[in-house]
Amino acid sequence: MKKEILFVLLNGFADWEAAHIAVCLNSGVKPGRSVKYIAKTLSLTKAPVISIGGFRVLPDYDLHALPEDYAGLILVGGDNWFSPEAESLVPLVEKMIRENKLVAGICNASVFLGKHGFLNHVKHTSNTLEYLKNTAGEKYTGDTHYIEQQAVRDGNIVTANGTAQLEFCREILYALNADEPEIIEESYSFYKNGFLQNGG
Repeated sequence: MKKEILFVLLNGFADWEAAHIAVCLNSGVKPGRSVKYIAKTLSLTKAPVISIGGFRVLPDYDLHALPEDYAGLILVGGDNWFSPEAESLVPLVEKMIRENKLVAGICNASVFLGKHGFLNHVKHTSNTLEYLKNTAGEKYTGDTHYIEQQAVRDGNIVTANGTAQLEFCREILYALNADEPEIIEESYSFYKNGFLQNGG
């Protein structure tokens, strides 16, 4: 049976940061490969959420109607991670970390993780260390664990900056053991470099 991965979408979410991951989980890292996971969406309520690009998404779940079991949370970046409403997601993130399940945050969602102390003891990245420190506030004390990379995986916690959707995807696929390492790398390389190299 396929395991559900919940994509957390707030209004103003960055659609491009979620799309590639969802395809790799729902259809396989490479066409024809086995599929272990299914992508589902979660928001604060069941009301539609609108992406930065204008896509209107009707969430599968809200905080009052969660599935009994799911394998991970992917916090998709966007404009509203610092809103008061986003605070209601903190207990859910705490639960997932306690159960040693995937928690992944990209762009401002990585700052949200830092703001609540979830990155203080794990290797991580974000939209520059200076931005993370200035925006996350006093609960963030993990600067010695910060790594200047597009995406960083430490156990089941994955973080990325806002330009790293493909690297974010790759680290999530590794964390979930979604396929063999060589298949994950082949998929990443194909979408990173395309059919033609050197701008040809």
